[in-house]
Amino acid sequence: MDEQPTFTLNGRAQSLAGVDPRQSLLRWLKQQRLHGSKEGCGDGDCGACTVALVDVRGDGSAHYQAVNSCLLPMGSLPGREVVTVEALADGERLHPAQQAMVECHGSQCGYCTPGFVMSLFVAGHNGEAGDTAIEGNLCRCTGYLPIRAAARRLADSPPPADRFAATIAAPRPPLPTVALGRYFSPTSVSAALALKAQYPDAMWINGATDLGVNLSRGQAVAPAFIALDRITQLHLITVTEDSLRIGASVPLTRIEQEVHGMFGALDDMLPWFAARQVRNRASFGGNLGSASPIGDLLPILLALDSRIHLRGVQGERSVAADDFFLGYRKTARADDELIVAVSLPRTAQQISASYKVAKRQSDDISIVAACFALQRDADGRVAQVRMAFGGVAATPCRALAVEAFVRGKILDEATVSETRERLRAAFTPLSDHRASADYRRALCANLFVRFVAEHCA
Repeated sequence: MDEQPTFTLNGRAQSLAGVDPRQSLLRWLKQQRLHGSKEGCGDGDCGACTVALVDVRGDGSAHYQAVNSCLLPMGSLPGREVVTVEALADGERLHPAQQAMVECHGSQCGYCTPGFVMSLFVAGHNGEAGDTAIEGNLCRCTGYLPIRAAARRLADSPPPADRFAATIAAPRPPLPTVALGRYFSPTSVSAALALKAQYPDAMWINGATDLGVNLSRGQAVAPAFIALDRITQLHLITVTEDSLRIGASVPLTRIEQEVHGMFGALDDMLPWFAARQVRNRASFGGNLGSASPIGDLLPILLALDSRIHLRGVQGERSVAADDFFLGYRKTARADDELIVAVSLPRTAQQISASYKVAKRQSDDISIVAACFALQRDADGRVAQVRMAFGGVAATPCRALAVEAFVRGKILDEATVSETRERLRAAFTPLSDHRASADYRRALCANLFVRFVAEHCA
């Protein structure tokens, strides 16, 4: 492993000698007196700390990603390249993203402006400028119309042909195996498992969109970390006639783009999973590994009859999603195993959809997440149905008794009405600051009615 790790910041190599690998990039930037990236929430919710990370894919191609610097541990940076807002202007000449914000009057107090500019910078260079480019950035005083106008102005212009475009034009070698203190970044599954055997108290870490929140608050979390985001094998998406296999480290943005149209439930959920900056780093493996009862993807895995593939020193095994969740934050994965992939069967004539209800439309924790997958026979009767929910129990779970009731029936008004009442009684959720138990039960029932109206009429 590299004994003197460095990373590139705004075109210049930066030594990481003596840097705490658990520290966030945002805090480190402040120590370097680079104050453009702001700290708003520290949770990855507001986008004020957005920077551009050069992402290198398996084929050596590179592109910019907007990421939250408050969630990015310094341990993940060796060998990587980052651009911050300080580097955009060329002397007195503003970058097009900055110029658009100025000309469209997209700033008042200016606190959130650098984050917006960096999101627009990335979108402009990737040819993705538009409203979705700034979905992960919050502004509390300007109003979004002028900011959206700036995004539209960039969308109407070709990607800039500047020094930043030249930076990502040439193919790059894969990221190296490296360690910064006890933050290890192997490049193979076997090396990761060997490190886990050597450091049994180490914690797996991938995009750090979950653990990064703990680390940004100075919590110890674990004595060591083994990062999985450099392992090429875990970044593969394999599509066959019968199945889709997604590597555990594939970012959700790639799934959203490359798997679109295969599963209605995935298409429904991914745009609302979180902000673009979070989806650029978050992965299926991370969402599964956290085992949160309100993880947005987990009901989808249950409803689509997926399997989770695990690898340990004894070899690989697969576990049905139905058998994976054992209790609150507890799964069938052994401590010395890692999640390597998720596979979903491609079932002909299956209708699937997912729903997320939260206090705000995106970038928020679910009150209830629901997923329904259904097949009907030639007579219109329900041949197979799976109903899965998050936010109603200690684990994501299926409504097995209600599924059994629906199976074999035609979805007429009487059946749908009775199903709604049975779903209302199927779970005993808790009341908390997000919603009451009664509201959650009503959501479970009414979301199924909505599914039938939208997809089974």
